[in-house]
Amino acid sequence: MFGRLDLISILMGIFFSILWSSAFSTAKIIIFQIQPFTALAIRFGISAVIAIGIACALGQSFRLTRKQLYGVLIFGLCQNGIYLSANFVAMQWIDASLAAIIASSLPLQVAFLSLWIFRENLGWVGNSGLILGFIGVIIIMATRGNIGLELFGIIICVVASMALCIATLAIKGTDLQQNLMMLVGFQMVVGFVCTLIPALLIESWQPVEFNWPLAMAFTYQIFAPGILGTWIWFLLVNRTGPTKAASFHFLNPFLGVLIAVILLGEAVNATDIFGVIIISLGIVAVQLSKNAALPDSKIDNP
Repeated sequence: MFGRLDLISILMGIFFSILWSSAFSTAKIIIFQIQPFTALAIRFGISAVIAIGIACALGQSFRLTRKQLYGVLIFGLCQNGIYLSANFVAMQWIDASLAAIIASSLPLQVAFLSLWIFRENLGWVGNSGLILGFIGVIIIMATRGNIGLELFGIIICVVASMALCIATLAIKGTDLQQNLMMLVGFQMVVGFVCTLIPALLIESWQPVEFNWPLAMAFTYQIFAPGILGTWIWFLLVNRTGPTKAASFHFLNPFLGVLIAVILLGEAVNATDIFGVIIISLGIVAVQLSKNAALPDSKIDNP
């Protein structure tokens, strides 16, 4: 049975949201100079070596249970192979802030699918949250000018967020109390394989000009959202359950836009800010309705 949101869980969730939201802007810096699949393959390869090295130093075992192996394979494929790859590709055409906003609407998308496919009753609070959230997305989309390639990037981001949903569900029921850092390392290996193949097949090798912004962004991606962020996310899901952990997504539209403005100087207008507020309120309403409707032991959707 999962626990309730205590102070430690809240602090973990906030810290994870900061790391998660910052990944979009630092990724944008990287793909300015390195092709997306190549960049991710390098990142996952280095992250895997570091995480497995830390796990060995902690005395953790290479042996995984069947549930752990299943969770690592699905999470690595969906989180790293699909979700991160799709977002890196999409940010060739869309702003980092927009990618963060779309990814942050994950709880809304899952709730909508649950309502549509499984007839899950969210109540008037949850249904109002769904409507609010999608209104916020429409408001933001309506102000976008380049509807061609930008629309293509938006579609890729939506597909990516659904893969993230599957990745989150994949680690539910997985024993995350043993060999946790080894699990982080192994799912990085899965991501490395998933991105190395398209990098070799469809991307051409190009010399990379070293500069400090690129080096700092790459280092940050490896250690912050990569190793540390994944480790905290596993701990948070294990501590609270996927639904309560996913409730921290309501912070990400604010944080994603704010960090993109600070690091990249992306333009944000009043309409964007209003849309972000509407989306965040919708996510909060959906999460409140889901938490109220389901006991901790039966929560199974983020």
